[in-house]
Amino acid sequence: MSNALLDVWPPVGVDWLDLVDIAVVSFLIYEFLKLIRRTRAAQMVFGVLLVVALYYASERAPLPTVNWLIRDMFGYIVFAAIVMFQADLRRALSNLGRAPFFRYLTRPTTTDETLEEVVVAATMLASRRIGAIIVIERETGLLNYIESGIPLDSTVTYDLLMSVFQTESPLHDGAVIIQENRVAAAACFLPLSVNPQLSKELGSRHRAALGLSEESDAVALIVSEETGALSLALDGQIERGLEPDQLRVRLDALMSKAIKVQERRRDRGMEA
Repeated sequence: MSNALLDVWPPVGVDWLDLVDIAVVSFLIYEFLKLIRRTRAAQMVFGVLLVVALYYASERAPLPTVNWLIRDMFGYIVFAAIVMFQADLRRALSNLGRAPFFRYLTRPTTTDETLEEVVVAATMLASRRIGAIIVIERETGLLNYIESGIPLDSTVTYDLLMSVFQTESPLHDGAVIIQENRVAAAACFLPLSVNPQLSKELGSRHRAALGLSEESDAVALIVSEETGALSLALDGQIERGLEPDQLRVRLDALMSKAIKVQERRRDRGMEA
């Protein structure tokens, strides 16, 4: 019996490179499944699997017309998928680029003084029911979104943020992006999230902040014009109804974590 099994499945030698190969493929599949979970891409993957299954079934049946149609149209389907899901692909590549192995080049992080100015300005805007989006860049560069707005390159101050988001200001309609402790630009356009599971209560400001957080590791602070509530968008998730003290602690924790990561990388670079 054992000899018969060996004839069907002959023994295959496995070395450490084969194990590395399997581990890498498993990791990529796992990250891909995490990426498409609860998104439109999951439906697309299911559809592609059905098309592939139909293709092999048409070869075995045989169904030559169906096989020819799928074979000739597959290239167009792939191209259409790239166009339709370009945001998901950008987010996937961005997440890959933020892996610790690739992030050796760092930039200065936001200081406590900058965070305090942001929190004070957001609290005042909320008390006056003035809508606002304040984005703080971290590891992922936001140059594309900075270029979509009006460049300022100014020190982050309470007065500047208050004046930008006044309804009479021509810069109020859009987001302020803070880069390296400076207001890089105002009136910046952000990508709207297309997550179908978002609450209907979330308006365009919240969806824009979430859209940016889905494509980068930036922290987006939202002030609701309707309720004056403070929210924080990060990694495609939103924390709503934050009090000023909670917001201050949350931002400080996020920025402190980024600083520690950068210091560890800098130390490793000096040792190397």
